[in-house]
Amino acid sequence: MTQLVDETVLDRTLRAALRNGGDFAEVFVEDRRTTAARLDDRRVEEMVSGRERGAGIRVVRGGTTGFAHTADLSEDGLRDAAEAAAAAARGEAGKTNIVALTRRNAPRPHDVEVLPESVEKSAKADLLARADDAARTESETIRQVSASYADARRRILVANSDGLLADDDQVRTRFLVNCVADSDTGLQTGTEAPGRSVGFELFDEIAPEAVARIAARRALTAARARPAPSGKLAVVLKRGAGGVLFHEACGHGLEADLVGRDASVFGGRVGEMVASPLVTVVDDGTYAREWGTYAIDDEGTPAQRNVLIENGVLTDYMWDLTRAAKEGRGSSGNGRRETYQHLPMVRMTNTYLLAGEEDPDDIISQTPYGLYCVALGGGQVNTATGDFVFGITEAYMIENGEITEPVRAAQLIGNGPEALRSVDAVGSDFDTWAGTCGKDGQGVPVSAGQPTLRVAELTVGGTAGV
Repeated sequence: MTQLVDETVLDRTLRAALRNGGDFAEVFVEDRRTTAARLDDRRVEEMVSGRERGAGIRVVRGGTTGFAHTADLSEDGLRDAAEAAAAAARGEAGKTNIVALTRRNAPRPHDVEVLPESVEKSAKADLLARADDAARTESETIRQVSASYADARRRILVANSDGLLADDDQVRTRFLVNCVADSDTGLQTGTEAPGRSVGFELFDEIAPEAVARIAARRALTAARARPAPSGKLAVVLKRGAGGVLFHEACGHGLEADLVGRDASVFGGRVGEMVASPLVTVVDDGTYAREWGTYAIDDEGTPAQRNVLIENGVLTDYMWDLTRAAKEGRGSSGNGRRETYQHLPMVRMTNTYLLAGEEDPDDIISQTPYGLYCVALGGGQVNTATGDFVFGITEAYMIENGEITEPVRAAQLIGNGPEALRSVDAVGSDFDTWAGTCGKDGQGVPVSAGQPTLRVAELTVGGTAGV
């Protein structure tokens, strides 16, 4: 891609950053273009495009980090930000040693066929109208339909005083439909929101009508559902549905910064059995087309496939550049930031449990009584203890080995490590979920996934007795 900042300017900026001493300096440049469109009540209420460009400069001296950011990508603007970051690092004058910048090319996980910026806005608005029509044809009880389209192209450039020079061009496209159904039980909602790190070709494989029908049927199912039971139950998670649970309840605890702050239940447990032998957990930034995929992270490290738990044994954590350096090891490619205005931190990419060998239908038929979760909503987790609470947006009872009535108003309550240890069946299928992960005020795109699996026992918080 076209260089965002000239290489000689980057070199002089790094020199300015380390002029008064320092161990490490980094320039992160970002150029982001976005488009968003929203339909409510049969009308396109919003169609906006935006562009944001700037650079964040980090200087590290000992245990102190100075950081400054600027929207001015001129040489003067970058130099001023570099000097501000150096001052914040409180460095003293000393020898500066900057090696020549060497471009490092990381392979692109996949090609983007149709850049969203090349598509007319009218075509994007047409997707919304098609989704609205499809949702309303499902039932006259669908009272409200909202749909949104979003795309982003994020070009980044990273240079640092270790001589690294790397860039990436990240494209993501997403479509969301939310439906509200009216019934005797009140208003019930259903949502579906697929997203991939691809261009407008997403809609060659995912029709807006199909997304709308899933959202509408989810709302209609909730409208006829009975109250969920409460108590300890076997829980079968449909493929993809439980990805967010393991992302929140287990994934965050495997991030090295939380481990270093003694805020992880997995701290100091590498080499220990922390899960069922059926469980292998991977974080994979190279997983083509997934929501959290990229060629390089926001520190210039190539994306990697990192095995975190293998056959139940904790094998490693996720690392960014600075925390890995303190341990005398390399980054795992998990240094990410929301924008150039933020410092990088350890973040997940595409985190998932590997598929097993069991037939998903057999897992259900071998469950005498339990809950079948098709979709989970938001939740909360305490990473220090692993305790979590998650809302369920679509679920059914399993009775005598068969899926029966839908249930609503339920929560899953448990503990991440205990849930991992209680996995007693893992299916041969697989699917993922795309979302935005929040941490310390920053949000980044991620995906999570898993095969159909059964947790022998979780607490279900419902409004009816078991």
